[in-house]
Amino acid sequence: MCTVHNGFFNLAREVIGLESTANNKQLFEDTPVWSAIRIMAIPTIISQLIVLIYNMADTFYLGRTNNPYMVAGVSLILPIFNISLSLAGLAGVGGGTLISRLMGQARYDEASKVSMFSIYLSIAVAALFAVGTGLFLEPILKLLGAGEQTFTFAWQYTVCVIVAGGVPTVLSNVLANLLRSVGYSKKAGFGITMGSVLNMVLDPLFMFVLLPKGFEVLGVGLATCLSNCVACLYFLFQVFKTRKSGIITCNPKVGLPEAASIRSIFGVGIPSSVSTLLFDLDYVVLDKLMVSYGDIALAAVGIVLKIERLPLNVGVGICQGMVPLVAYNYSARNYKRMHSITRCSRGLGLTIAAISICLYELSAIYLLRFFITDAATVALGVDFLRVRVLATPLMFLSFFTVYLFNAFGAGSYALFLGTVRWLGFNIPMLFLLNAVFGMYGLVWAQVSADIITVSLSFYMLHRYLKQFGLKV
Repeated sequence: MCTVHNGFFNLAREVIGLESTANNKQLFEDTPVWSAIRIMAIPTIISQLIVLIYNMADTFYLGRTNNPYMVAGVSLILPIFNISLSLAGLAGVGGGTLISRLMGQARYDEASKVSMFSIYLSIAVAALFAVGTGLFLEPILKLLGAGEQTFTFAWQYTVCVIVAGGVPTVLSNVLANLLRSVGYSKKAGFGITMGSVLNMVLDPLFMFVLLPKGFEVLGVGLATCLSNCVACLYFLFQVFKTRKSGIITCNPKVGLPEAASIRSIFGVGIPSSVSTLLFDLDYVVLDKLMVSYGDIALAAVGIVLKIERLPLNVGVGICQGMVPLVAYNYSARNYKRMHSITRCSRGLGLTIAAISICLYELSAIYLLRFFITDAATVALGVDFLRVRVLATPLMFLSFFTVYLFNAFGAGSYALFLGTVRWLGFNIPMLFLLNAVFGMYGLVWAQVSADIITVSLSFYMLHRYLKQFGLKV
């Protein structure tokens, strides 16, 4: 056992000590494309998968209680949790992509100012959201569809994760994005992974050992809050450790960035946040419409929405690893390398999506039974999963193009695509198919809407790349 522990801590020290060059110029400019994507994307994919596993772990442990109301209560909070993460996109995506572009122009001092501004912006916004959620918690939960059987569980989870743990959760994600933007993908991935693994360890401890029976949801919430706080401390330590030689800094003495930089942060960050918020609004609408078919249906779709995240989280990891490379080379006007990175990343994401469809269609019933044994919930979940997974490659392509426009600093394009996708296609499709086909129409809405979204996205990407003499 000591050997295993020593091996883990040696690996941790190795990961933490890697990437000592602040600007990683060779990685961005000279490393072969596939190697650069591997270096940047693999740690991010691993961290995304660990995050998914720990999200599934919450559902798994709650499923061991065989209480679908606990599962449904926590599922209701997913939109609020994702909204808090969208706030991280404001500073993390807006600031991170700008930092990569500034590095491509060799403007390192301005990049440091942008990092400082992004960090304090995220703290302020996250604190306001946490306080606001706490003050209006009861009407928010009722709006999300919490009923007599689920309200208490939803309340417990929200207080722990959003109200108490909102700031460290948002700040951790922002700092991970900022570190990744300068090439420190392994450090960012290690921090996210460490917090997620800790959460999985603490879940059963709080649920089944420290707290009495009936308080399992509170235990999950406390474990999540504590693990996010620890991850946040790790990221702050990394920033402090590299304060003299690194670009990322919390020191306000570096001064405010230029007005143009602040506009760029919001110009990309706001579209990123809006897209995430509208994604969450889609979840809220789906939950509200699905709850009319009963708590069992709500619990089933809640599990499915987590299971389907596996290939999507891998896709997000690919995109997050790709963005700094694309942004840097776009700003450095190395369009050939930029285009090679985008095409390789897209091909990798589509391959994973195709594999996931095959695996999910064959193993749907086993995946549902892994989380809950209630026969009615499993039966509905299997049907839901086999339909929802068909949208995987379409969903990947949809957010892939948005990530690209963020990397280009083309926030208006990203905002347009995000807004039209959810308000123009996805949410109206939920209402339309629910009215025509009922409960299963809700499940088919994603596939139907994203066919239109992908067509529009690639048309816009084609028009944008044409100015550089490039093809999609």
